[in-house]
Amino acid sequence: MPKSKRDKKVSLTKTNKKGLVLKQKIVEDVRNCVETFSSIYVFTYKNMRTDKMQNLRQEWKPSRFFFGKNKIIAIGLGRTPEEEADEDLHKLSKCLKGQCGLLFTNSPKDEVMEWFGRYEVEDYARTGFKTTTKVKLEEGPMKQFAHSLEPYLRQLGLPTKLEKGVVTLIKDYEVCKEGSVLTPEQAKILELLDYRLAKFKFALKGCWIKGEGFEVISRAEEDQEDAEINEEGDDVEMDDEHD
Repeated sequence: MPKSKRDKKVSLTKTNKKGLVLKQKIVEDVRNCVETFSSIYVFTYKNMRTDKMQNLRQEWKPSRFFFGKNKIIAIGLGRTPEEEADEDLHKLSKCLKGQCGLLFTNSPKDEVMEWFGRYEVEDYARTGFKTTTKVKLEEGPMKQFAHSLEPYLRQLGLPTKLEKGVVTLIKDYEVCKEGSVLTPEQAKILELLDYRLAKFKFALKGCWIKGEGFEVISRAEEDQEDAEINEEGDDVEMDDEHD
């Protein structure tokens, strides 16, 4: 009987005992998933939110989303033909660049591709987000705000005052310009005004299917988009959440 590739020993970076144990656990988890699931997808993400990611984990069960340090995950998959946990996996590990994750699943490829292609959720933009639209407010009453909030709005930079107990913008005000990078104050104003400028979405880079091997999915022109994804603020915990 041929020896399982999963049994091959791989060396990890020198570190303290606690860190080494965690790295070994991640490598073992990745290799267990390789055996358990029939396919693996590498994806990048844009404007990720932890709460929405938790919901997706539940929605996709028993499939598994996996996040972690790329170098450690690559060791689990195998960085070379000699190290890989299964045939062709070293090619998938080369896709692990920037902020990305893995989906281990037994779902059919067309179902996975269709879902990743359409999934998109609007959300509030965070500090550091590069806007794609201009937001300008016109002078006048802002009846959506309680009078008690007026001092806070002024603190954020809005030119407001109370007129007969109503929060009022005393002059036109431009919250942000197209292409500008949001400050904490601008991001908070947009949230209070319920402007959802950010979109939480994914982009597939490559996949591996047991018995078929590796396939590149992303196009060359998407490389720039991946770079932009890495520049935006995310609040997801990058270490894998163990089920």
